[in-house]
Formats: sequence, structure tokens, C-alpha cells
Amino acid sequence: MPSRTSRPDDRRPTMTDVAKAAGVSQSTVSMVLNNMAGARLSATTRAKVMSVALELGYRLPRRAPIEPAPGVQRRNLIGYLVDEISTSPQPVISVDGARDAAWENDCVVAVAVTRGNVEQEAAAIAALVSHPALLGIVYSTIFTRECKVPEALQGVPTVLLNCHDESQKLHAVVPAEVAGGHAATERLIAAGHQRIGFINGEPWMEAAADRYKGYRRALATADIAFDPALVQEGDWMSGTGYECTLALMKLARPPTAIFAANDLMALGALEALRTLGRRVPDDVALIGYDDQEISRHTRPPLTTMLLPNYEMGRAAVEKLLAITAAAPAAAPRRQVLKIECPLVERESVQRR
Repeated sequence: MPSRTSRPDDRRPTMTDVAKAAGVSQSTVSMVLNNMAGARLSATTRAKVMSVALELGYRLPRRAPIEPAPGVQRRNLIGYLVDEISTSPQPVISVDGARDAAWENDCVVAVAVTRGNVEQEAAAIAALVSHPALLGIVYSTIFTRECKVPEALQGVPTVLLNCHDESQKLHAVVPAEVAGGHAATERLIAAGHQRIGFINGEPWMEAAADRYKGYRRALATADIAFDPALVQEGDWMSGTGYECTLALMKLARPPTAIFAANDLMALGALEALRTLGRRVPDDVALIGYDDQEISRHTRPPLTTMLLPNYEMGRAAVEKLLAITAAAPAAAPRRQVLKIECPLVERESVQRR
């Protein structure tokens, strides 16, 4: 029988695998494995993370410095442009992944937060591009979306993170949201549910549209008829999760399971079900999305999909290193990397 930390394939274990197996956040794993000074983590948490990392065979290597030829400026600076970083923990985790991948390859990361301000972005790009050690740029957005890359980055090796360009010329790293929505719904179907409510975020956002698409595909794959009455539109906040759940449970045939498109709305759903006297998962199963820290501490702990911010940050830097190391004639063709959103099993869905 496989151990609790075994993986179904022989791929290299990632920090996301360690976080999932240890039941902690991706940031916590990064702080422990990087031996971050001043991190207020208990000895128990540190020991657990190290034990799981050892069991999985995870390593955080660092390559020896590559010295440039005499008279050639060594390029080991990676610019990381992001429009927002303070309103959510998720972009910070992506920075962690980028920083770790850079450090392993003897590079450092300089982060510039532009808040979507055109002038601030232009100033940051000018400062980075003028630096003689600049290797390339990771251009990131807090929401997954199509973006228009600034003209000042033309000719500068650039990888997009959590966004994709309208010209479709640049490499991009994004979460596999359709597959994630499919996996979440599939988990509820596997638990025996056919009346599955879906509480979505704002429909104009790509994450909402793709998670909804995954939900529809999973129903179709299982030959379950789609019922539009089971779909509610929220705004990613717990309040709408609460209100949407009350609306779903008033239906003549209410759902026996609910998929909330993020953890905050799932928290609202959990509270609404508690108010109605419905037990989770006995009466109604519940699954969220993002694997925010709070999802570990609800009652019951929330089954959710992990948004792989750390691995996305790593992948963006690794792709940037690959395209800058290749000869111009051998440069890899444009690719959109979709990073898997793993299922995190807890107690809000009945065990199979």
C-alpha cells in the first residue's frame, strides 16, 4: 500500500507536493526548506515539513556559479514585474517560487510592484533594462488574464506569469483552471453526488469562466444533465457564498454537494449550511478552491483545490533560464505551460 506521501508518478517532487502532504501552506514549506531566519514557525511544524520532504525525496539544490568569459558582464539578475502583491497571499507565493528557482541557478530576483500604474511600470522597466546584469523579465498579474506587454520589453527575454499576451508571441505560465474545475466536480461525483451546486466568482474573470467550464465538462463526462438552477454567481467573498448557498438550498430539489469556486465563498457556504442545520459532509458535501490557509482550520477542514502559485513562479523562472541559455536558432517555440491544480483531501467530502 502506498504511503500517505506517495505520488502516482515518478516525476520530481515539488514544494507543492510537500505542502499538500504535510498539510501546511506553500509559503511555510518555502520558509522551512530555505531555513528562513526569523520565521515564527514551531519546532513541530519545521520537523514535520523536513520529515515529509525527506520522505518524498525533495531537494533544494543550488548550482555552482557559472563564471562568464573574461570581460563579459555576468547576467544573473531576473526582473519580476507584478501589478499587485498586497491584496492577496497568492502572488507572494509565486514570488517565493521564482526566487527559489533563481537562487538554485545562481541568480537573484528583483521585484517591482506597479499596481497597474502605467508610469510606475515604465519606470520599473527602464530601471531593470538599464541594469547590465539583467538576464530577463518575469511579467506577472494578480488575476489570470490576457495582457498587453509593454513595448519597452520588446527584445528583452520575457516570460509571462498568470497571464498571456494578445500577440501570442511570449511564453506563458498559467494555472490549469479548466482541469481544476473538472477535478473538483469529479471528486464530488465520485462521492456519489449528482445534484451538485456551483457557486462561481465574477463571470468576467478567466478563473471563473474556466472553473465553470471544468464543472460543466465533468458533469457531461459523467452523463449528468446540467441544471442551470444549480449555478449561482458570487463575487469571491464569503458573504455571497452564504447568500448563494441559502438560495441553492431553497430549491425544490436542493443540491447534495456544493462546489464553491474559491475558499472564501466556501466558508460562507459552510456557515449557511450550519445555519440551516445541515451537516457537512453528511448532509451536504462541500469543496472549495485555492487552498488558502483558513481552509485547514474550518469545521470540518475544507477539501479544496490547490492553486499552484509556488510552482508557477518556479516554472516561469525555469522557462526564462531555458530561453536565455538557448542559442537564437535553437530557442524553444512559444509555449503556454498550464500548471496542475492538485486536489487537497480534507473532511468536507466523504472519503471514498
